[in-house]
Amino acid sequence: MREIGLRDAEDAVIWDYAAKHGFAIVTKDADFRQRSFVLGHPPKIVWLRLGNCSTTEIETLLRSRAADIEEFLADEQKSFLIVS
Repeated sequence: MREIGLRDAEDAVIWDYAAKHGFAIVTKDADFRQRSFVLGHPPKIVWLRLGNCSTTEIETLLRSRAADIEEFLADEQKSFLIVS
């Protein structure tokens, strides 16, 4: 988010940017989960169900679930994926 100037942006701004530019949102924020249930997609949401953890732990989780995430992103019907 920092690279595109949205580091401190509100959720709605991030949501709109991701939808407009074809991005998925990978987040630990439950607000995006709720927004996904209400609005559907785009954008797709990958919700990380982790407690307090390091960036390395998040990277490890994402790498270990890469195939599942890729399958989810390719499925035009699905809008939300829980990764834990």
